[in-house]
Amino acid sequence: MHVLTEHSRVDHALTRIDARVKILSALAILAMILSYRGFAFPGLVTLICIALIFGMGVRLRVLLLRYSEPLFIAAVIIVVKLIFSGQDALFSAKFLGIAVTGHRDGLLEGLLIANRIVSAVSLIALLGFSTPFAEFIAGLSWFRVPKGFVEILMFAYRYIFVLFDDAQVIYQAQKNRLGYSTLRRGLSSFGTLAGSLTIKAFDHSQSTTVAMVQRGYDGTMPLLKHKPLRLQELALTMVMLLGLGVLWKI
Repeated sequence: MHVLTEHSRVDHALTRIDARVKILSALAILAMILSYRGFAFPGLVTLICIALIFGMGVRLRVLLLRYSEPLFIAAVIIVVKLIFSGQDALFSAKFLGIAVTGHRDGLLEGLLIANRIVSAVSLIALLGFSTPFAEFIAGLSWFRVPKGFVEILMFAYRYIFVLFDDAQVIYQAQKNRLGYSTLRRGLSSFGTLAGSLTIKAFDHSQSTTVAMVQRGYDGTMPLLKHKPLRLQELALTMVMLLGLGVLWKI
């Protein structure tokens, strides 16, 4: 749980910026990343974000954990585009009696998509490391994000760590009983673990519902109240976005 909840504790300039300004900036930069047709702009955003993340004191292990799933998805997309997309043959080989052909233009397209994925993930990771979750939720509420979505997000964030702790307890118990000593036993143990967590999730949801109703829950969640937006932050943000916009157009 410590790895999943670790974030920057240092007094960094980004942590002092209003969450609403950071959310708006992230959305604007994300739109630039997704609409850019080359490698340069997303790569530049990735480098800037990673530099700022390390500047906030985030450990490499935590950052790699955040990147593990997106990098896997990016690798799958590259392989799929390489083999099943494109016209310009790059190589041809046989795998288990099946002819496999790689395409140069498919590889290029896959790398472009992967570059955007990594850049977008870097941007969102920077937003997450520099913004406390309570402020992020309050910012979404200020932008009039549907109330139901905000509440579900709050409950999911709260109970994902509860389920993670439950999973650790079950996993350690299975491991101490040699539940993962062989591949077959490991798959069986993992199935038991997944089923147990599903049942626990339903139990937690019912317990939470009863507890909130008994405490007078009327469908409204108390959120942080924002201070007025500071013109200095807005001005600096606009200058930054204009500068990135110029780079995006080049």
